[in-house]
Order: sequence, then structure tokens, then C-alpha cells
Amino acid sequence: MISPPKQPTQINDQELQNMVAASDTGARIPEGWQGVLLLGTAFIWSLFQLWVASPLPFYDWPIIGSFGIFNDTQVRAIHLGFAIFLAFTAFPATSRSPQYRVPFSDMVLSIIAAFCASYLFTFYDQLVTRPGLPNTQDLVTSVIGIVLLLEATRRTLGPPLMIVAIVFLVYSVAGPYMPEIIAHKGVTLKELVNHQWLTTEGVFGIAVGVSSSFVFLFVLFGALLDKAGAGNYFIQVAFSLLGHMRGGPAKAAVVASGLTGLISGSSIANVVTTGTFTIPMMKRVGFSSEKAGAVEVASSVNGQIMPPVMGAAAFLMVEYVGISYVEVITHAFLPALISYIALVYIVHLEALKLDMQGLPRRSAVKPWHLRVMGLLTGFMVTAVIAAAVYYGIGWIKPAFGDYAGVVIAGLLSITYLYLLRIASSVPDLVLDNPDSPMLELPEVVPTVKSGLHFLLPVVVLVWCLMIERLSPGLSAFWATVLMLFILITQRPIMAFFRQQDDLIIQLQRGGSELLEGLIVGARNMIGIGIATAAAGIIVGAVSQTGVGSVLADLVEILSMGNLLLMLILTAVLSLILGMGLPTTANYIVVSSLLAPVVVLLGQESGLIVPLIAVHLFVFYFGIMADVTPPVGLASFAAAAVSGGNPIKTGFVAFNYSLRTAALPFLFIFNTDLLLIDVTWLEGILVFIAATVAILIFTAATQGFFLTKSRWYESLLLLLVAFSLFRPGFWMDMIVTPYHQLAPTELVQKHNSIESRAAVRFWVDGVDDVGNERTFLVNMTLGEGADISERLATVGIELVIKDGKVIIDYVGYDSPAEQAGLTFDQVITLVETPQVQPIKQLIYIPTLALFSLIVIIQRRRKRLLTNS
Repeated sequence: MISPPKQPTQINDQELQNMVAASDTGARIPEGWQGVLLLGTAFIWSLFQLWVASPLPFYDWPIIGSFGIFNDTQVRAIHLGFAIFLAFTAFPATSRSPQYRVPFSDMVLSIIAAFCASYLFTFYDQLVTRPGLPNTQDLVTSVIGIVLLLEATRRTLGPPLMIVAIVFLVYSVAGPYMPEIIAHKGVTLKELVNHQWLTTEGVFGIAVGVSSSFVFLFVLFGALLDKAGAGNYFIQVAFSLLGHMRGGPAKAAVVASGLTGLISGSSIANVVTTGTFTIPMMKRVGFSSEKAGAVEVASSVNGQIMPPVMGAAAFLMVEYVGISYVEVITHAFLPALISYIALVYIVHLEALKLDMQGLPRRSAVKPWHLRVMGLLTGFMVTAVIAAAVYYGIGWIKPAFGDYAGVVIAGLLSITYLYLLRIASSVPDLVLDNPDSPMLELPEVVPTVKSGLHFLLPVVVLVWCLMIERLSPGLSAFWATVLMLFILITQRPIMAFFRQQDDLIIQLQRGGSELLEGLIVGARNMIGIGIATAAAGIIVGAVSQTGVGSVLADLVEILSMGNLLLMLILTAVLSLILGMGLPTTANYIVVSSLLAPVVVLLGQESGLIVPLIAVHLFVFYFGIMADVTPPVGLASFAAAAVSGGNPIKTGFVAFNYSLRTAALPFLFIFNTDLLLIDVTWLEGILVFIAATVAILIFTAATQGFFLTKSRWYESLLLLLVAFSLFRPGFWMDMIVTPYHQLAPTELVQKHNSIESRAAVRFWVDGVDDVGNERTFLVNMTLGEGADISERLATVGIELVIKDGKVIIDYVGYDSPAEQAGLTFDQVITLVETPQVQPIKQLIYIPTLALFSLIVIIQRRRKRLLTNS
């Protein structure tokens, strides 16, 4: 944990970088051959991950043929081997350990740990011949490996995750001695280490698989992009566009942090990267130290909910939820976007409260109509270019066949050279000194021109993901390849265009930056690799002991079966775990334990909660822990930059982040916010309504709208925001959305339900451990001549026995079986959709109430101004 300073003082850049290193990349920087070993290992790790992600191993090379092909289990073992080796060499054991050399004991531990981690790769052929039958060597290696993984976890991430993992290991073997409510038959030491280390159910499970397949490449891509200068470019562009507005530097900080969040998965690194420049500028225009730090914290932490990286959670959701990566980022996009819009509005309200002004431009500001025309022109040009690229590539593929890739690469190279020609026509970006006596904003046009080529790898990444529908790993590989090319060539090519005579020096500089980027990318992955492995222990314990179903009972007792209370308990647990666990590990643990419980309780409460909504709910509250006092590391980092009080900074940041805490509850009950089952037109309407709602919610929580709000005005604004977010809540009260039907009537009246109808069945049955439960199932029937045929399309047959409608047959892998239906369950109630007025009609009285608040506040503001 970062300890707060006794007296608020700013610290220098080197100390800030050390803070990031201690948290993310390892505080130890050894000298001599040990330094070469550490950096060389990181470099080789990056090359290995690029190799296994590429199609290169599968090519039929001349003479040697294909080689270097690894299966997923082997890649996971090698991946963890690199991570754990670097954990022991880059992270000191204690604060008193040497910082500039690796002690002999750590060198020995790193080698042993790497051997244990890569054991599944080294002895893979032997292990597959005796699954579940470990020998003495297997057991000894596994025990040592688990112990060293726990120590690596302590070094890289602190004690909390290590302690949680130990608790689950103890729980696995001590099951019979546990309290009755959580007791189980227990597992032997042999069964434990075999499950945790020698299979893909524990340490080498899905989490490490995602880390090795997807996450590494995205983290590497972000590191290379930042090393090329994209981070500085995003900050400068944000300031040039927004810095002249009220509270402009704070608005620029929000946008810059959002852009940086696209390429960074670390809250603390994001705070330090952008905060070093944005926080002093915010203070210059009137923000207090704590508010300036809080704005930076709120915007930097929000970077983790912003697609495409989402702090590595997006890739884990692909595996855990079972949907494509494109679907994950589609569902996550709208909440993240409106959350950032709301944060910009918070800054605007703070600026209004303090009557702040923006920073001066270097050139005269154009009239508003010219700026609007310029903005519209920019959108039109962008749309035309996007359409030309989309349809142009669509024409190139059939026209050039096998050579289409070469043609596209050539066109991409020409575009790259053209953008570099534009960049070379303006000076390189130089950050203003925030402590200088006078501060002017960079000019918009030269600033934007200076780094347009940085957008090419991002475009390639999005294109491969969204249009070509390549895997996330392969998409990141091609974007990273382009990024490697840009790092090497951008400086010498720009020097050529500027007719400079230092091409060799610039080429060497590019090569040096490339090497540094590969090393930094790997070092950024140490903590994530260890976190996913340690979290795998917890996931393995859950699958081996069945504690998930026990926990479901416990949570149901605590929440008394109330879904809202259950969600509150889940949010609190996520916050508590997040105070000690990194975001990725927190998400893995809480989603493994509680996501199925929320879905189950939702079914029993009459609400079908999509699994992606539950996972996003858990993830949002996991990242809130980086803000929440007393631990929030991002708040301590921001306070170190601003010189403010870290605890006060954390509380202000938490207040600014209330909109992020409210969104998960809203999209659980209104999945339209996640763009689930909505058309394009409906999606646009949802975006408009949600944006207005989040702005009104922000005004209510900040106590300021057009002027300072009275308490009842804030309550009314909250009511307006809720009604815009959930119009269906009120409409369901006016006209019930479902018509209830007796189950016997369903069976006896053949045409009681039409084809293609969405039907809800209330079912009595038992859960996996034999406890009675009542739950809801939602299914859409297919075509059929009568109700029996329509039910058969979803895989069920019903019969009437003793006046009860009983499920007589369930088809294998049918929609009915996937929904949880099985033989002998009793249908107690059937609900069919009922014609209901569109829920958006609720917007009419809602907006009328909002207009009344506007009139009242305008009148009061006018009276205050005149007085």
C-alpha cells in the first residue's frame, strides 16, 4: 500500500515513476549482468507471445517446415514461467531488500519457480499418459510451485490476494472441520495439488489462458503505442480542444485519461501519466488540490471500464460468459461512454460553482458558427473516409484474390507515409511546463496533425475485431506488428521529410524505443500474469469443493431472497475484495463466486438477468475499490502529485464516481443500457435518454444544476433520472406486461399461445444439491400447428398428472435444458406477453417535471443575479 505523506507535499517525477514501478512493473532495477538478464527475459517473453499469437508457426517453411507449435496448456505453462521468474527478480522480498541487485536467494527461487511453472510444458507428454495419477515428482513440484506462486503474489500484489488464496486452499483440505453450513467432504493433499497444478482447472485455468492468449498482446500494444508518443499526443490533443472552456484543464484531463485508458490497464499508471500534467493545470484555474486529484482519479479509474481493453476483464468475460469479444465490448460501450460524459459534466458544474475560466489559446478563437462548421466538416470527412475504406477493401478482396493482403498492406503504407508527411510539417509536441508563470494551450490544428499516424494501429485493431471478426489475439498481433514498424520508422522518415541529416541517429533511436517498448510491455504483464494464476487457485477451489452452491444458500439467507439486497451485498463484497486485490483478480474471484448466485436469485425473483450484465456489475464495483478510501491506491497517487490530502482526495473522487456506482444497478434491471436485443434506432434513443439521465443524476448528486439545488429539487432530479433510465418500471405499474395463464389451460387449449411467442414459465423443482426452489424460465416458442409442436421446438413435452402440469421430457442440449428445465419439474404458472403501450411514453410526464425544475431554478438564479 502507498502510505500517505504526513504533510501534503508534491513529489518529483522520479518518485512518481518509482511509485508506478513498485505497483506495476517491479521496483528493482539491477545493474550489470543481472540487469541484462532481467531485461533480456522480459524481451524474450514479448517475442515468445508474439510468436505464439502469429500464424508464423503454422507456415510451411523451406527445408525446416512448420515448427514452434504449442498447444494452449503448454503456452499457459511457459507464460506463467516467465511471469514468476520476473516476479522474483523484479520485485524485492521486502522494503529492505536490495534495489539494484538480485540476491542469490532470489535468483535460486526464480529458477525453481520458473521450473515448477513450466512443468506442464516440460513433462507434458508424460502427464497426458497418466491423468489424475501424479507420481512423487509431480506432487513435490506442485507443492513447491503453489508455495512459490503464493510468495510471488505477495511480492507483486501485496498480502491480500495471497491470504485469500491460502484461505481457499485450507478450506479445500479442511472441509469436514468447517461449520455445518459451509462444510464439505474435503480433499486429500494429493487431490488438491493435482487439481490445482497439474490440470487446467486451477492455476492453469481459464484466467491464465486468457492472460497468455489475449491480455499480453493488448498490454504490449499499449506499451508500444505509449513509447511511440501516443500518450503525450492524446493529452495534448485533449488540451488543445477543451482547455479554453470553463474548467477546461479538468475536462481535458477526463478526455485524455479516457483516451489513455484505451491503451492502459492500470489505474495508478494512468493517474501518474496524465496527472503529472493535468493536475497542476487544474489547480492553476482554481481547483483545490483535492478536487484536482479527485477528477484525475475518477477519470483514470474509469479508463478500466472503457473498451477495448477494460483492464483485461473484457477477455475474461469472453470465456466466462461464453459470448464473442465483439459482443462484450458492444455491451460495455454505452455505460462507459455515458459515465465519461457525466464526469465531464461534473467538472463543468464545479467550474460553474467557482466561476472558473479556461486557459488562453495561442491564437484567436474562431466564432462559434465557424467552429460548428469545422466540426461538422470533420465528421463528414471522417464518415466519407470510413465508407471509402470499408467499401474499398470489400472491392479489393475479390478483385485481387490471394494478393489482396499485399495490396492492402501497400495502401496502408502509403497512408502511413502521407500522415508522416503531414506530421513532419509541424513541430514535434513538447509538453508545457505546468509550473511555468504563463500557460497557453497548444494550437488545435498543428497538435492534431502531429500524431495522426498513431491512429492507424488503432484502426487496424478495430477493423480486425469488428469487420474481419478475427480473434482478439490475432487482431492485437496485427496491430502490434504495425506498431513495431511505426516505432522503427517514424523518426527516420520524418527526419527525411524535414531534410535533416541525422537519419542514422533517428533510426537508432527508433530501435531503442522499440526495445524499451517490448521490455516495458512484458514488465507490465508481471502483475497480471501472477494475479490470474493466484485467482486460479480460488476458482479451482470453488470447482473442487462445490462452495459455490453453499455460498448461494448463504447469500440467499443474508439477502432474504431479495435481488436488490443481493446486488448490494455483491457490490460491498466486490469493494472489500477490491481494496486488496487488483482489478483482474477481484473480477475473477467475485464473478466465480457470486455471478451464478445473482442469476439464480434473479430467476427466483421473476427477473431474467443476462450473465453479461452480472459480470459487468461485478467488474464495475471491483474498479471502484481503486477510488474508495481508505485503501484506494489511485487516490494516493493523485494526492502525491497534487500535494493534497490523500484520504480527502479519495472521498471527493468517490463522490465523483457515484454515477459509476449507479450504472450497474440500472443495467441489471434495464438491459437496454447494454444494447441487448435492441435495434440501431432503439440504440440511438437509448443513448440519448441515458445521456440526459446520467447528466440529471450527476446534477442531483452534486447539488447544483442551473444554480445551487434545494434538497427537494435534488430528489426530484433523481426521480427524473430514474424515470429516464427505467421508464418500464412505471409502465409496468400502469399496464402489466404479462397475462397469466393456468398451466392446465396451456396444455388443454391448443391455440392458447401463438407461434414465436415469448413465454415465461414459473417452475417448481430442486437445485443441484436437492433443495426445493421456484424459478422463472423465459423461452421463445417456435412454429407449430398446435401448442405441443410449439413446445417441442424448445425441447419439452408436458403432461397433466393429478391436476399438475409436469415436464415429461426435455431434449438433450435443447433451449429448455440450457434454461435449467429437467424431468418431473412442475409448471405452476405461465405468463404470456400482453400488449402494452411503449414505455417511452413515460418520458412525457418525466420531461414535464424536469421542465418545471428548470423554470424554478432559472427564476431563482435570475433573482440571485439581480440581487
